[in-house]
Formats: sequence, C-alpha cells, structure tokens
Amino acid sequence: MSNKKVLGTAMIITACTFWGISGLFAKALFNVSSSITSMWLTQVRMVSAGIILVLLSLIRGEHPFQIFRDLHSAWIIFAYGVFGLVPVQYAYFMAVQYGNASIATILQFIGPFFIIAYQAMFRHLPPRRIEIISAIIAFLGVFIIATHGQFNHLAMTLSVLIWGLISAIGVATNTLIPQNMLREGRVPSLIITGWGLLFAGLTLVLIHPSQPHIPNVPSVWLYVLGILVIGTLIPFQLANNSLKYIDATTFSLMDAFEPLSATIGSVLIFHLQMTSTDILGSVLVIVAVLAINIRIPQKS
Repeated sequence: MSNKKVLGTAMIITACTFWGISGLFAKALFNVSSSITSMWLTQVRMVSAGIILVLLSLIRGEHPFQIFRDLHSAWIIFAYGVFGLVPVQYAYFMAVQYGNASIATILQFIGPFFIIAYQAMFRHLPPRRIEIISAIIAFLGVFIIATHGQFNHLAMTLSVLIWGLISAIGVATNTLIPQNMLREGRVPSLIITGWGLLFAGLTLVLIHPSQPHIPNVPSVWLYVLGILVIGTLIPFQLANNSLKYIDATTFSLMDAFEPLSATIGSVLIFHLQMTSTDILGSVLVIVAVLAINIRIPQKS
C-alpha cells in the first residue's frame, strides 16, 4: 500500500470514528428533551459549521466567494450540500432519534452498495473481486448486528430502517458528487465543505423555518458543541481530503469505523447490551474493512 493510500485511509478512519462519537452526542442530546428535534439539530450543525469553515477559508486567503463566478462549480457544491450532506446528516439523526447511534450508523454503512452500483452502471467500472467479497462480508456483519443474531426478526422499527436507508444513499451521493472537483484541485476542500454545509443548512431552514423551544441548560450546548466540532468540522475536512488519495468504494467501506465506534460508545455510555452474535458481526465488519485495502501483486 502506498504512503498516500495509507494517509488517505488513516484520515477517513479518524473521520468516521468521530462521526460515530457524534452520534452518541446526538443521542444524549435527544434524551435531554423531547422538544429537541433532528431537523433543529441538523440546521444548527450545518449553518454553524458552514459559516465557520467559509470564514476560515477567507482568513487563509482562499477567496471562498469566487465560486459564484463559476456557476458550474457553485452548482456542484450546492448539489453536494443538498443531495449529499442533507441525507447523510438529517436522515442519520432521524435514525438516531428513533433508534440509537449504533443501529443508525450500521444502516448507514450499506452506502458502498449504492456506490458500486453507480460506478458499474454509469462509469462502466465493474467491481473488483475483493470489493465484491468485502462488501458481502461487511453486509453479513451488518446484518448480524442489526438482527442481534435472530435472522427471523429485525431489531429495529420501520422508521429507523427507512431513515437509515436514506442516510446510506446520502453516503453515496456525499462521496461521489464532489469527488472530481476535489481530485482536480480546482476548489479547496475547505471551501467545498463550508459552502456545502451552509447551502444545505439554509435549504433546510427555508423548508422548515419554525424552531422548537430548546431548554437553556449547559448540557444541551455542550452536546451541540461536541457535534459541531468532533462530528462536523474535523471529520468532514478529513473525509474530503482523503478522497485525494483513495477511491470512492474504499472511502465508503472505511465507514465501518463509524458503527464500531458508535456501538462501543453505546455499550459504555448508554449500556447497550451486546451478544456474542453482535461481536461476531463487528469482527466481520473489521475483516471487510481490512480486506478492501489488500492489493495482490500482479505476476510479471
């Protein structure tokens, strides 16, 4: 594995682990008060993080407002925000709200199947054998965890399942839409992430302008800060930069570290009960993540 591949893999592993931790913050936040909604949290997260990143890019002299001179680039970033970031964040928080961080992140993990299907149908890139095998192993691990080992019973409500699937689609669009722009280096990743978040957040505000009554207690703002910094600012930058070094399928399969960190956190913090089959499923996911990076040397 090349040094760049190692760097990209390490970046996306860290990002996905942080995303898993942010799910724990979200679940704790929802437990504070029933008036706190996924829509409000997503709006706050996106608008706040977007403004911060755009201002940071301005301070760094990257000229973030120049994207409006290139309508094609502006449209790609807008599409990335609305069709990538909204489903991957809002749908994820809905799954957390109706279920838990572990189940929400596990469902989100099936995003690679959408990426593989897209690449095969529209880019004429048939999946490698290792990608197919790894995807099957990963899906088996996810299935075991999601069912708690009871193959005739899905351990989640229909709402959790639907929102989880939408968030999985978001993983694919979130990965694929900005990929070419990032690789070409036409626009700095900080600007892409910042405007993407801001476009997405403002779109949600326009769609749902009414705001709930939020309890003014320290724990609420502490959890929101954790979601903003640990679950948004740091991981999105790491994830976007990792696309310079790894392909979309590897990027998405590394998302296995998100359900793993969320599951471990749920066990330690929210006392989620894990059975031997849950542990088996987790091991299968880890094996799949490691296997996707194996490169068999070609015979000369």
